[in-house]
Amino acid sequence: MISEKLIPYLVDSIREYWDLPAFTDYPGNAINYSGVGRRLIWMHDLFHKLGLKKGDKVALVGKNSSNWALVWLSTVTYGCTIVPILPNFSEEDTQHIINHSDSVLLFISEDKLESIDTDQLRKVKHIFSLDELKPMGDIAGYEKLGYTSFENSVFVDLGKDDIKIEDVCDNEDIASILYTSGTTGFSRGVMLPHRSFLANIIVAREQLLFSVGAKVLAFLPLAHAYGCSFDFLYPFTRGNHINFLDKIPAPKILLSAMQDLKPEVVLTVPLLIEKIYKKQLQPTVESSRMRMMLKVPGLDKVIYKKIRDKLMQAFGGNIRELVTGGAPMNGEVESFLKKIQFPFTIGYGMTECGPLLSYANWHQHKFASSGRPVKFLTIKIDSPDPENVPGEILAKGEQVFKGYYKYEEGTREVLQDGWLHTGDIGTIDKDGFVFIRGRSKNIILGPSGENIYPELIEQKLNNLPYVSESLVIERDNQLQALVYPDFENLDKDRIPESKVPQLMEENRQELNKRLSSFSKIIKIHIVSEPFQKTPTQKIKRYLYS
Repeated sequence: MISEKLIPYLVDSIREYWDLPAFTDYPGNAINYSGVGRRLIWMHDLFHKLGLKKGDKVALVGKNSSNWALVWLSTVTYGCTIVPILPNFSEEDTQHIINHSDSVLLFISEDKLESIDTDQLRKVKHIFSLDELKPMGDIAGYEKLGYTSFENSVFVDLGKDDIKIEDVCDNEDIASILYTSGTTGFSRGVMLPHRSFLANIIVAREQLLFSVGAKVLAFLPLAHAYGCSFDFLYPFTRGNHINFLDKIPAPKILLSAMQDLKPEVVLTVPLLIEKIYKKQLQPTVESSRMRMMLKVPGLDKVIYKKIRDKLMQAFGGNIRELVTGGAPMNGEVESFLKKIQFPFTIGYGMTECGPLLSYANWHQHKFASSGRPVKFLTIKIDSPDPENVPGEILAKGEQVFKGYYKYEEGTREVLQDGWLHTGDIGTIDKDGFVFIRGRSKNIILGPSGENIYPELIEQKLNNLPYVSESLVIERDNQLQALVYPDFENLDKDRIPESKVPQLMEENRQELNKRLSSFSKIIKIHIVSEPFQKTPTQKIKRYLYS
């Protein structure tokens, strides 16, 4: 059991780091921790005037920003439940989630509000602009309630000792409901209690070790558990200066921001690192001249060190560790980063754990693993031989969610006898390292009942020439692959589109040489658009089955 509590953890950070910069909408001006504290008290006063009660739901729709963070903190420290909604959800899904969650207050960016039919919001009593933190509609009506903007309020000059927030919650109260799907007939609102966020923060404080005041680049979506816990909440408790980007940037933009901010720790998703590798490192490493040089004893170490130094500088020159998660990492990319001793590691998490299940720092990281179970959490494999025979990964501990909001059947499916059934298939070795093989629902049975993990085939296929991304599916009782070609490199090498089918057939033949007989690909289909993805850049497989 955790003896500490979330609200004091957050509020104490405001007083401790009072004069340090807290939030910046990059590359704009900073709000200090003092400014965050004063705005929290102002928003609590506003919530009181609006009649909000403990446990009320507050929906939050918009891209990463200082105001997004302020609304999250204000809502949870007031004792309400925040319902963050990904800004790229469809209009229909956004509206459905607001209603399904029973939200009574809505903060929404003005560009998103235009597409919402506010007359259909069943329980929402008040709508506020996320951009300006002001009511939408009849301002005069709110002024009668005593509403004033923060700048015109009595809270702008509060001192450190004035930031007093009563902790009205216990660790089992629901801090947030995160929706992993917006589909109207399949709403999974993950109820994360205070203890889940607190456990994740404590684990991060003990293992990630950001320096007080260090700059953080927050570009993962804050409406997702990964970005919320580790790009926002944990850095906030360390006095970090959090620089918000409103979306996951292209590699060129990301590296430019790294040069400016020089972060110590970078949290990202594998796809972004794979793109940097394929565009900037792979062409150099695989050139005929470089291959020859790497065969010379002693010279290979010198070359790898130069590549490492160059990559370290590309990330700002100050990086201690790069942490990836949310999706599997390509084996070739991981192997190369290991070879040059780049400080990276891979964690494993899911929304239902807020999100972290396993992690090991880069010094301890084992190839192809996702770290070891983190503090407060136990992991076991549903298998007669957990080290050698893959089985479903089960988890129990403080991080585990309380269930799906208004979806008891789904809750019973995944929470059984106190264990969270993750739906992921993996093994765990004698040292406690977790190895993920794939998702149980993605497994394809071979002709003799063999388990085929499409993710592992896709990793190999993605390493072949002119493949940007791929998806392995079963169609007509055969294994087939959908491939989105790397059109940028095709153009650079002046290869006409008419040659792409031939190139992909050559790739198919080369791929099958590396696969077992029961997992060979019969046909490759070329797709003209990138695959639709989740916030952590995993392909939405169900759209292509």
